Amino acid sequence: MTGRIIIDLFTTLDGVAQAPGGPEEDPTDGFRFGGWQAGVPSEAVGRSVMKGMETLDALLLGRRTYDIFAGYWPHHTTGPEGAIGQLFDRVPKYVASRDADIALDWQGSSRVGADLAAELAALRERHQDVHVIGSIDFAQTLLAERLYDELQLWVYPIVLGQGKKVFPEGAAPANLRLLHAESGDNGTLSLRYAPGAPGEPETGVMGE
Repeated sequence: MTGRIIIDLFTTLDGVAQAPGGPEEDPTDGFRFGGWQAGVPSEAVGRSVMKGMETLDALLLGRRTYDIFAGYWPHHTTGPEGAIGQLFDRVPKYVASRDADIALDWQGSSRVGADLAAELAALRERHQDVHVIGSIDFAQTLLAERLYDELQLWVYPIVLGQGKKVFPEGAAPANLRLLHAESGDNGTLSLRYAPGAPGEPETGVMGE
């Protein structure tokens, strides 16, 4: 059975996915709301994330997210976050980069990017569930080029009015197919999508 490329993103109601985890995560363009996810704790989101970890057998990350993870998770393999830390430390890590000379010191890390479509096809043959976590710039590339199998959005009842969005202005028009929707605590919402019909969304006149 062919494996899946799964994009995991936390997002606000206005589609911002930048720096949900902490103030220093990504202050690009003066983003001042880093760590916005902490203001709306959700046990439902936590359970959903952990369920996804059950079948995760590889990580596919953009360079910025990889650097953040490499600096954090190898040092958090015990305690409350130990299960995730051990998993991330153990599974293969694939880093999307055009730089063939990047230093990838975290064990099990290797680069992809020379021929992304072919390399992702090979990852599907090698793994069951490859998760793209965060990595918003890279995720936008996967979405635009339909190089993913599932988009998992955890939507928070927050509007920020600034920041990098899942689908920014100028994003490639696309159809998506809803797989599952579930409401959680504190107003959170879990939405899972697959790529829809190829081509741009159809237009017309309502009622005709």
